[in-house]
Amino acid sequence: MQVLQKTTTQKIVRYMNQNGNVYFGMVEGEDIFQLSSNFAELVNKEIKYDGVKVKYKDVKILEPVEPSKVINFGWTYAGHAKETGGKANLKEPFLFLKPLSSLIPDQGKIILPSNDLTNQVELEGELALVIGKRCKNIREADAMDYVFGCTIFNDVTARDLTKNDPQFTRGKGFDTFGPIGPWIVTGIDPSNLRIVTTLNGEVVQDSNTNQMSLTIPYLISWISQVMTLEPGDVLATGSPSGSCSMKSGDLVVVEVEQIGKLSNYVQ
Repeated sequence: MQVLQKTTTQKIVRYMNQNGNVYFGMVEGEDIFQLSSNFAELVNKEIKYDGVKVKYKDVKILEPVEPSKVINFGWTYAGHAKETGGKANLKEPFLFLKPLSSLIPDQGKIILPSNDLTNQVELEGELALVIGKRCKNIREADAMDYVFGCTIFNDVTARDLTKNDPQFTRGKGFDTFGPIGPWIVTGIDPSNLRIVTTLNGEVVQDSNTNQMSLTIPYLISWISQVMTLEPGDVLATGSPSGSCSMKSGDLVVVEVEQIGKLSNYVQ
């Protein structure tokens, strides 16, 4: 076993090899350096290379983390709040949770529910944070100390249901409505990252996290007053404007600057 050099920025992926074993790995180009480290060790910067290198294309990419909960902040971008009937420039975020059964990895398929359940399923490309350390009641000034890294999230939404239901659980909670990945990138500043979402190659969202009406440290501190955040928890920071409907056969790609691309077909 070899401990790799501790660099500030790392690209950490979770995957299954051809033998069905699951590992974390460090992505470099087209290769993955297989790690024996568990998530807690990764958070503590214990990057243990076990001597195996695999090709990225030869393994099954999984959700980059196994959270205890997926926390979603809504209407954090004024344009998206307006286009979906919400309130712009809120003093506190609109909050909802997604079930773990909604999560799918990069290249996973978004499965549309039957038409008798919903006929308006929309995309929402977002930046997501992965918590590294257990925290509760933390100060805004300390919030980023508890973030392990950043990833990409697509907050797939049955818009016709969220417009009618008193809360968002049903419209946000269908299986496969939480694409996430493809990996976690550590050591980057999430406050100024461009987000571009394409639908079948056409740009439908193009914004930047610097357009959020509530800052990321504020969101972390605010939610920590409500619930304890555990290592691996995912915080999806909200969608910019441009949310639009998807249909079977569509390809949705969410690209976030300094992170990469999350790609999913719709079925």
